[in-house]
Amino acid sequence: MKVAEAVGRALHAAGVGQVFGVVGSGNFHLTNAMVAAGSRFVAARHEGGAATMADAYARMSGTVAALSVHQGPGLTNAMTGIAEAAKSRTPLLVLAAEVTEPRSNFYVDQDALARSVGAVSARVTSAEDAVTQALDAVRRAVCERRTVLLNLPLGVQALDVPDDVSTLAVVPPERAPVEPEFTDVEALARVLEKSRRPVFVAGRGARSPGARDALVALAERHGALLATSAVARGLFHGDPWSLDVSGGFASPLAAELIQEADLIVGWGCALNMWTMRHGRLIGPDTTVVQVDDDASALGSHREVHLGVTGDVELTARRALETDDANRQSQQGKQARQGKQSQDAGQGFRTADTGAAIAARVRWRDVPYEDTSTRERIDPRTLSIALDDILPAERVIGVDSGNFMGYPCMYLSVPDENGLCFTQAFQSIGLGLATAIGAALARPDRLPVAALGDGGAMMGAAELDTVRRLGLPMVVVVYNDDAYGAEVHHFGPDGHPLETVEFPPTDIAAVARGYGFEAVTVHTRADIKAVEDWLAGPRSAPLLIDAKVVADRGAWWLEEAFRGH
Repeated sequence: MKVAEAVGRALHAAGVGQVFGVVGSGNFHLTNAMVAAGSRFVAARHEGGAATMADAYARMSGTVAALSVHQGPGLTNAMTGIAEAAKSRTPLLVLAAEVTEPRSNFYVDQDALARSVGAVSARVTSAEDAVTQALDAVRRAVCERRTVLLNLPLGVQALDVPDDVSTLAVVPPERAPVEPEFTDVEALARVLEKSRRPVFVAGRGARSPGARDALVALAERHGALLATSAVARGLFHGDPWSLDVSGGFASPLAAELIQEADLIVGWGCALNMWTMRHGRLIGPDTTVVQVDDDASALGSHREVHLGVTGDVELTARRALETDDANRQSQQGKQARQGKQSQDAGQGFRTADTGAAIAARVRWRDVPYEDTSTRERIDPRTLSIALDDILPAERVIGVDSGNFMGYPCMYLSVPDENGLCFTQAFQSIGLGLATAIGAALARPDRLPVAALGDGGAMMGAAELDTVRRLGLPMVVVVYNDDAYGAEVHHFGPDGHPLETVEFPPTDIAAVARGYGFEAVTVHTRADIKAVEDWLAGPRSAPLLIDAKVVADRGAWWLEEAFRGH
């Protein structure tokens, strides 16, 4: 058995059941070996799309996925998607063929490429150790939550595995939950007990039903309001004390309430410039606590008063247990202070706050002047109309750009697996591939890709992948015929905009060429065609070429450019 076949079989046996890529000569045998063993392979039209599909699939399925690419240009084509995955700490295995002769046209320093974007580099070096080295790469991806590039030199792939070397795979262990230190939990419990206006902000590290339930219980105990970062949107969907997203996407009411907090606890959340609006959501006297199972993440973006190293669910449950123990030991004292203890538990959860959240926390409930014309529709009006007619059970992939706040905040999601937000690298052009990966991970939901016209044209080749896979996807293009972020950032200062504005493109016609059904939306009445598609067999995917007004930048745009 050749190394390529042995590694392919071992990777499938180790749990790598989904592979994306573009096959060339260097990764042909390895990819086919994985398929023969039982892994599913999805051929993308470009390695950049394949990388993002794999990233999104891993995020939404909770499993490690693989990307298979040719040596040299196959890897370089995929680097933007790999950078996004690495920056997001996505458990992803990149399988790259490799040439080792510098005179080869395909030669690049693949180790250096991986390190430059924050990925881990590994290599298969011999026939005797190939399976062990491949499985170690899987282990690192899973247990360390890293994007791992496994280089597979062509010469080594072609070697015979010795008969006395086992090719049986051992499934790598799952990442073990990190138990918090008792003293840290006690310190957290004391801070919570003193707080009168606490806010919990949950991030990527809290995206699980168990973590959600533990945080909801702890928040109820202390009267805390609940919010998430953008990547964890939907975690507290339906909770009457949820503020939805904290940060640049936050509604005016959400921002106001977070700024009034005397305690902000980030649960598996970096509390970075986006989530905290460069610190402006943190009051001058607010106590900041961060809980993360990676000690190096604590305080990496801003100073915290207390950092707790621990798994989110375990830490929240330990805090509840500590509360119970403290209250039992102080039962007499609490009896004497009965009303005071009740007020402390109420926290932010007053009747007035609850009524305000119910009426005004959603962006769609914030009054606005509809700027639609007979030729172009206001993106808010478009998004609200789509939210009303699309099935509630949906999974949304969003591209980057001026438009992105509208689908992120006006299209509701059922839970933390309803929005796939590949924005750590802020690259446009990833949105369609994101939606494809998310759709394959969640086949029970209607996939929705929300794109700007710039990103849609960048990733248009993957429209073929949507059609070929038979995905009943809705692709919404917020089309302002421009790179809108640059238009609204530089335009007010009088800079020339010819480099970022484009002649009108009939993106609906482009989609029809790929086998889509398509509709062009100028006004609210044009959305009737979308309702008709939803009511029909959905035998072909649908693209909505929405001609949106371009007279203003999105509300969050100024915030975004502060981060450059």
